[in-house]
Amino acid sequence: MFLHFFSELKAAKIPVTLKEYLMLMEGMDKSVIDRRVEEFYYLSRSALVKDEKYLDRFDVVFGHVFKGLELISMEKATDIPTEWLKRLTESFLTDEEKAQIEAMGGFDKFMEMLQEQMKQQQGQGEGDEDDENARGNGRNMPIGANGYHPEGIRIGQDKGRHGKAIKVWDKREYKNLDDQVELGTRNIKVALRRLRKFARTGQPDELDMKGTIKETANKGYLDLIMQPERRNTIKVLIFFDIGGSMDSHIRVCEELFSAARTEFKNMEFYYFHNCLYEAVWKDNRRRHAEKLDTWDILNKFGKDYKVLFVGDATMSPYEITYPGGSVEHWNEEPGAVWMDRVTQTWDSVAWLNPTPQRHWDHTPSIGVMRDIMKDRMFPLTLEGLEKAMKELVR
Repeated sequence: MFLHFFSELKAAKIPVTLKEYLMLMEGMDKSVIDRRVEEFYYLSRSALVKDEKYLDRFDVVFGHVFKGLELISMEKATDIPTEWLKRLTESFLTDEEKAQIEAMGGFDKFMEMLQEQMKQQQGQGEGDEDDENARGNGRNMPIGANGYHPEGIRIGQDKGRHGKAIKVWDKREYKNLDDQVELGTRNIKVALRRLRKFARTGQPDELDMKGTIKETANKGYLDLIMQPERRNTIKVLIFFDIGGSMDSHIRVCEELFSAARTEFKNMEFYYFHNCLYEAVWKDNRRRHAEKLDTWDILNKFGKDYKVLFVGDATMSPYEITYPGGSVEHWNEEPGAVWMDRVTQTWDSVAWLNPTPQRHWDHTPSIGVMRDIMKDRMFPLTLEGLEKAMKELVR
């Protein structure tokens, strides 16, 4: 079963390795967890999943592989050797539970009773309350489908009535995390973390453990060595397209903006509409009164900045390629000229497009902008964001 689980994870394109699988098997062999499926779920997830984006896909595979445990009927249980089941009871049941089984007539009698209960459930349907109590479907029996016993075990039921059973095998629901869907703030943060460059700058306010040990050993007395905190020194400059066709992408842009503000301490942002021209702004409510010269932006930030454009690039191609193409003002120079200046000023530039990539070929302006960006345009999806971050750190 475990090998099947491993192969299913590989088939689902979750990057698990043989080393991780052997580590999981070693943990099981050394009984680092109790033999419960919930604990095995968390252990296997910790051992086999290295990236948060695969968690939902792992849940789907886990549910698919181990859901068979809940579907084993008592007719099939006869194929399991009785001696093997008895050894399991000796290993995992408490003395009190063993005593209860003995009081019922022993292990064989208990299995016969459980099998009889299952046959009654399958053959009689719901019935009235008295019948349910007799079958174990009522309020007091620990075995059955619809009982209310607080320590019950649900077997063979599509949904629960009371939600009180300890083991609820039927209730798990799983959802794929698709690489092609738009992102939430949490997933954006995970992808943005690829764009990191750590350095220790500022005041030495953090204990340097290695340095303290070394100096203490050399001097013969305790000598505390302090060091600056390790910080992400990446500098990011983001230009957000705002208004018009971007109104339908406001939510994902807000999520990206929120995640970026959290991940990058050295981040600046500006707004533009459709295409970059001679002016940008920081406050959309005052964009006509408080514009900033794009020339100043080009000369203000150093070449070590990572530059990111966020927009759907959906407009008339004339807005990019001709003077006066802007729909809001007369631009003396085409937007393509300003975009070319950006790519000449900074080496690390990428464009994130919230429009699904399958629609890009139907919009000529997207093709024009992709050419200007030298194909450094990526869809605003989990996969696309990761590719953009890799492009920026090249």
